[in-house]
Amino acid sequence: MKLIKVENQNQLNQFIKVPWKIYSKKSPWVPPLISEVQKLLSEENPFWKHAKKQLFLVANNNGKIVGRIAAIIDYNYIEFQKNECGFFGFFECADDVIAAKILYEAAQAWLKEQKINKMIGPMNPSTNDECGFLLDGFDKTPSIMMPYTPQYYLRLASYVGLKKIKELYAYDMDVIEDYRVEKLEKIVSMSKRKLSALRIRTLERDTFNRDFKSAISIYNGAWERNWGFVPWTSEEFSYIAKSIKNIIDPDMVIIASIAEEPVGMLIAVPDYNQVFKKLNGRLFPFGFLKFLYYRKKIDALRLMVMGVVKEYRYKGIEAIMYEKGLKNALRIGYKHCELSWVLDDNIPTQKTAEMMDGKVYKKYAIFGNF
Repeated sequence: MKLIKVENQNQLNQFIKVPWKIYSKKSPWVPPLISEVQKLLSEENPFWKHAKKQLFLVANNNGKIVGRIAAIIDYNYIEFQKNECGFFGFFECADDVIAAKILYEAAQAWLKEQKINKMIGPMNPSTNDECGFLLDGFDKTPSIMMPYTPQYYLRLASYVGLKKIKELYAYDMDVIEDYRVEKLEKIVSMSKRKLSALRIRTLERDTFNRDFKSAISIYNGAWERNWGFVPWTSEEFSYIAKSIKNIIDPDMVIIASIAEEPVGMLIAVPDYNQVFKKLNGRLFPFGFLKFLYYRKKIDALRLMVMGVVKEYRYKGIEAIMYEKGLKNALRIGYKHCELSWVLDDNIPTQKTAEMMDGKVYKKYAIFGNF
C-alpha cells in the first residue's frame, strides 16, 4: 500500500472520483455532481477562510487508488465549542483494513503536526454539511445533502480504534391529509390568538437574498446550544444560498415574522437526489436534459431547517410553520418528507417528529479517537 498526499490537480481529480470505485450502480448511493464537489473543496468555498485541510489517497501494490480521507481543522469550531478537536472527512475506502488504517493514521498524524490530538468525523467538511457514517437504513437511498456509506465502514472505524460518540436520526413522514392537520389546526388556532402580531408567509423570489440573510441570525440563534454546532458566517450562508437557490421550492420555505422582524423559519428542500441518481455526477452535456425531465417527478422533501429564535420558542410558532408547510406540501403533491438530521439527545424535536407520525428510518454515527 502507498500513501499519497494530494498536492496537484490530477491527484485532486483522483480524490474526487474515488466513490465511483467503491459503489456499484445497484448501490443506493447517489453520485454527487462532480462540479459541486470541486467547488466544495476549492478555495472559493468561504469555509476554508477559517479552516484548512490535507487530502490523502491510498493505492494498492498495482497502483490502483482504493481509498481517500481528508484531515480538517475548523478554527471556528474550536473557538465556538471550546474544543481542541480536528475532523476527518470525505472517507471512502475499499473493504481493506490495511488501507483504512493507513488513511486514518495519516489524518491523525497531520492533525498532530498542527498540535491537534483529538479527531472526530466524518465531517464533509463540517457539521453544517454532510456528516456521519450510516448506522441503519443501508437499503435506502439518501436524501439530498445526506450521506450514504456502506456498512463495513463501521467495522473499519472500529478496527482503527475509533469509537462512536454521537448518533444522528432521520425521520420519514408521509405527507397525507389525516388527523395531523386537525391536530395542528387546534394548536395553531390557540397560538394565533396569543400572537396577534405574528405573520406567516412563504419565500418570494424578489426577496430571496433578504430572507436568507435573515435566516442567518435565526439559524445561528436556534442551534447555538446543539452538539457540534458552528455558526455560519455571512459569507458561508450567502454561498450556500446561492448554490441552492435554483433547487428551492419557494412554497416550502416558511417565514414567521413579528413586527416585520423574522423570528422563525422552516426550509424543506425538494429531494433532488431523485434526479442526481440519474446523472452519474455530470450535468453536461446530456445530464441537463435528464435533469429537466426528472425534476418534474420529484415527490419527496427533506426538512432541513426549522428554528425559532430563543425568546419566541414554545409559543406555538413551530406548529404554525409546520401546518403551513404540510398544507403547501399536500397542495403541491409531495408524498414523503424526511426530517434530518436530529441529535440523539434532542428530545423536543424527536417528540415533534413523532407527533407528526414520523418514524426513525435511518441512523448515522459520528466517531472519535477519544
